[in-house]
Amino acid sequence: MLFAALRADSTAADRARELVSSLADDLGAAAFRVDALEELFGEDGGVDVSAALRRGHRAPALARLDALDRLDLEAGAAGRGPLATLARLFVLGSGAPAAAVEQALPALGLAGAVELGILSAPDDGIVRANLDLRPYAFEDVVGRGEWWIASDLGELAVGGALREDHVLGVGGASLTLAGLLLQRPAERVLDLGTGSGILALHASREAAHVVATDISERALDIAAFNFALNGIGSVELRHGSLYDPVADEQFDRIVSNPPFVITPRAEGVPAYEYRDGGLEGDALVESVLRGIAGRLRVGGIAQLLGNWEYRDGVPGLDRVRGWLEDSGLEYWIVEREQQDPSEYAETWIRDGGTRPGTAEFEALHHAWIADFARRGVTGVGFGYVLLRRRADGSEPRLRRLEKRHGPLGDNPAGVGAHLDACLSAWDALDGIDRDALARTRFRVGGDVTEERHHWPGAEDPTVILLHQGGGFGRVLQADTALAAFVGACDGELPAGLIVGAIATLAGVDEQELWDDLAPRLPDLALDGILMPNLDPNDAPGGLTVPLHE
Repeated sequence: MLFAALRADSTAADRARELVSSLADDLGAAAFRVDALEELFGEDGGVDVSAALRRGHRAPALARLDALDRLDLEAGAAGRGPLATLARLFVLGSGAPAAAVEQALPALGLAGAVELGILSAPDDGIVRANLDLRPYAFEDVVGRGEWWIASDLGELAVGGALREDHVLGVGGASLTLAGLLLQRPAERVLDLGTGSGILALHASREAAHVVATDISERALDIAAFNFALNGIGSVELRHGSLYDPVADEQFDRIVSNPPFVITPRAEGVPAYEYRDGGLEGDALVESVLRGIAGRLRVGGIAQLLGNWEYRDGVPGLDRVRGWLEDSGLEYWIVEREQQDPSEYAETWIRDGGTRPGTAEFEALHHAWIADFARRGVTGVGFGYVLLRRRADGSEPRLRRLEKRHGPLGDNPAGVGAHLDACLSAWDALDGIDRDALARTRFRVGGDVTEERHHWPGAEDPTVILLHQGGGFGRVLQADTALAAFVGACDGELPAGLIVGAIATLAGVDEQELWDDLAPRLPDLALDGILMPNLDPNDAPGGLTVPLHE
């Protein structure tokens, strides 16, 4: 495939870039965008076609396009044109007549598409795609953006299990991590295990230079194609395993959706490059985490996803703590779910395209369960990892491990902004003394509501709950003093003044109340329940405290 030449400095690469440019012109002219495809597929007979596609079911979409073609034919119209043809080819993995392809790709042409390697020449008059190619829309602090993302054809298009060097497109894990990323400017960013390049593309929005690595040559070829197609020139691709391609280089940011899936090292079990790092158990995630400390600059932040095993009675998060305890890094680890060995095996066998009820599925499931039993694994956790080196180079102070199973808040895609605000709030309070904390003005998070439960006829509540609408959707049980304090935090009154007023109204000792509430305030800030709203002059020792409006 000629697009593989994009990584070289050669005449072939020049020709590939010329063809990719023509393809971009054609995709733009055809309005090959997310909103246009949503409108094209729409609803058919009460079926939300776009929603079915997101679930991996293409039959309603194909039926919808066939119905539209029939309507156009009956009306003597020319058909839905280039957009429908491109959708059939690249989104649905279905064939299209050569004449329709020529119409959809006037600049590139069918011959150019075949030369580039994205389409196969027809032998029956029907052209078929060699790659999945679809638009991807998002919004971040820079603004709204949209890219075209190529990857290997999925199981629906290939009609069976995936090849072991399959290159995944915009999957659930990459979408999750993209939504978690702190959107801060950086000089140098490392995308470890870039795959199709989606996280490197996101990083390029605010980074001067991105280094994207992968052990898969095919992944790097497709990533190079995606960067060229979207006009991104700030990403440098390197081949190799883990940190080998970057040696001892250091970065301001490290992002990684590593091949963290735990796969039995047994004959007959496929080792998919996009998800399997080739090590036993969770050793790949351990290696990635242990290696970050040597590659993160002062003030640097790393964010990644991972799996960890519950093994021999040791909880997974405790094992992760052990990997990081001597790293010199701060950490915030959030376990989002935990699966038992059978659930975990079923999830990833299906992910590879093998269907339940087949002999192959049963054999693979047995291999997984036998591997877990041999190593004493009783469960597998999945979650989010945030690591950072303190900006002043001092010893780590933030070390948080938590389980947040269940749904997130109302805006799961905005968790990155939530994390950013929570970290800034915690940093504003870290290390300040009690007097400075008393002068701090807090405001309650805009998504926080209060719920009270009373026994019938009782004046005082038996339970007070603080609900967070966004972020991690936390629910905190509060006593009456804390609820009163949170309710009075309007960003104007200092914390000490609020505590004094509550103590007077409640008839309790002010110092005892302050001693109870003060240690809880930094954690409430890290949770996003309360946000400090400080004037820099209130901070001790010349510390500059960011404002949060």
